[in-house]
Amino acid sequence: MAESPSPASAAPLANFSAAMTGGQTFELNGRPAKYTVLYFYPKDNTPGCTTESIAFREHHDEFTALGAAIYGLSRDSLRSHEGFKAKLGLPFELISDPDEAVCTQFDVMKMKNMYGKKVRGVERSTFVIDADGKVVKEWRGVKVADHVTEVLEFLKSQPQDLA
Repeated sequence: MAESPSPASAAPLANFSAAMTGGQTFELNGRPAKYTVLYFYPKDNTPGCTTESIAFREHHDEFTALGAAIYGLSRDSLRSHEGFKAKLGLPFELISDPDEAVCTQFDVMKMKNMYGKKVRGVERSTFVIDADGKVVKEWRGVKVADHVTEVLEFLKSQPQDLA
């Protein structure tokens, strides 16, 4: 499936909180960043997820300069996330969603083909959320190649004078 940005939603997202690395809790309301980049990925320590996370790491300073905070999210445990984050030297936190509450809110749980079998899993997706809690851009069915650059280019196109 080709990477395809979808229309942004008009209403703010419902607040949610979830455990994340570093002993912290992510809470949608009260985020200090102008923009939150929330990328959903299937599983820690897999080739595509590793490549995507490294790409976000490599561009982290550019995202920060644009007032954006990056968070990765999968169903993996906090223990798995801590190891994945340390192994890759990620400068941002990873959110654990083992009960799929956040995945369900963002509608990223899909039936996928894996080696000829249907399995339920996370559809690789990225959402840019503004300071008001509104999704201003989303990508679903993401292909890893050049995706992070596309997210960065979208943020560069946004007004930079927001509080």
